[in-house]
Amino acid sequence: MPSTPPATSPPTSGTFLRLEEITRANIEAALGIRVRPEQEFAVSPVAKSLAEAYVHPGVAWPRLIVDGDRPVGFLMAFFDIDWNDDGGSLIRSGLWRLNIAAGEQGRGYGRFAVRSVAEEIRRRGGRELYVTWHPGDHGPENFYLGLGFRDTGERSEGETLGVLALDRQDGPDGPAGPR
Repeated sequence: MPSTPPATSPPTSGTFLRLEEITRANIEAALGIRVRPEQEFAVSPVAKSLAEAYVHPGVAWPRLIVDGDRPVGFLMAFFDIDWNDDGGSLIRSGLWRLNIAAGEQGRGYGRFAVRSVAEEIRRRGGRELYVTWHPGDHGPENFYLGLGFRDTGERSEGETLGVLALDRQDGPDGPAGPR
């Protein structure tokens, strides 16, 4: 079974949208993804994410988001992480990073990324998708809440922890959007 689920285009895109594994052929494109300057406080650069993926093999899942032949974003998911780092009392999977290029935001690519991670977690038998975000202006809180995530009340390294239940088919406002 392929590691990347089949993908469809977001409503505002007229081309085929997909995730690509990071390779020698596309690493420069991935490293070139930059968010808006006012968002830089809220997400680490792709280079840091790739370094973290290197030291967390089997847990980190970095992917380039491509629309047609154009790189438009980067995501990194995590699978089956020992959340409390205590031998496995709490295992979680979710979205570690989401970087949508500054000029590509508002076109459905973030929604596609979240939906793709949700599909991969479901494929692996997971029932919840976790994400953290920096609160405040220019942060992604409204984006995640709009997709159906709920604030768990927990904090992780000063960030809000959100969760999306995957034991149901996504509703009209969930990651899959309108069907």
